[in-house]
Amino acid sequence: MRLDGRRESSNVEDRRRMTGGKKAGLGIGGIIIAMAIAYFTGGNPLEAGMQAAQQSMGQNTEVSSEQREFTAEEQELAKFSTQILGGTEDVWSKIFKENGATYQVPTMVLYTDGTPTACGQGQAAMGPFYCSGDQKLYIDLSFFSTMKSKLGASGDFAYAYVIAHEVGHHVEYLTGTLQKVHEQMARLSQTEANKLSVRLELLADFYAGVWAHHDNKMFRSLEDGDIEEAINCAEVIGDDYLQKKARGYAVPESFNHGTSKQRMKWFKLGLETGDISKGTTFQCSDAEL
Repeated sequence: MRLDGRRESSNVEDRRRMTGGKKAGLGIGGIIIAMAIAYFTGGNPLEAGMQAAQQSMGQNTEVSSEQREFTAEEQELAKFSTQILGGTEDVWSKIFKENGATYQVPTMVLYTDGTPTACGQGQAAMGPFYCSGDQKLYIDLSFFSTMKSKLGASGDFAYAYVIAHEVGHHVEYLTGTLQKVHEQMARLSQTEANKLSVRLELLADFYAGVWAHHDNKMFRSLEDGDIEEAINCAEVIGDDYLQKKARGYAVPESFNHGTSKQRMKWFKLGLETGDISKGTTFQCSDAEL
């Protein structure tokens, strides 16, 4: 991506020197990611999934400050992430204004290993996630290294896609979709709730594509190979791909993010059209997803 001269967002909390906090629940999809990482690091994916699901029963630990120097790579990733966040602010502020609304920017929290959030304890194994309780997205930058080494997804635009996806959940929150769907999920069986979760995640993928479309239009940010990086990333974080890698087979009723094909489809639709009205993941049939 072309980011030279691009501004960095000021809506950032850097907690990378803070460790500890209260252990609590994972965000949507955290279990799948924890299982995948366990598999690729030689652990037991099923055990990791159970541990992830039980984290909401954790105990308090002391929060302490760690004195350490960050590597040049870590600092570069931090700068990159804040520049991408700045780009999402510019794009979504414009889109909201065009639709007669005001975009309320989220805060990005950079942390190491774990950090307390309004949604429970943030853990590195969860990957980046959005918490509607405090309207913040949380990122342990080591996840990008994990993407590259364990999932085979790398490149700056692939990393940008991940951040833009979490911002997509913030857009869902601002439009009321996230709250409405979570309320519906609470009244359903796990299998039925997972189906709604998939639609939420695919909508966030679509919004990530919408951001990329307008970011490129505003700043000419895309370079050769960028789109391929994001598409590859969408493929390797599909539920079917991760479960087959972890177990050797997939369990469709447990999907909560969508298949590789679905994730690529909705991201590409947003990227190609830039039209938020095309984000119809809750209006289309299962077959059309």
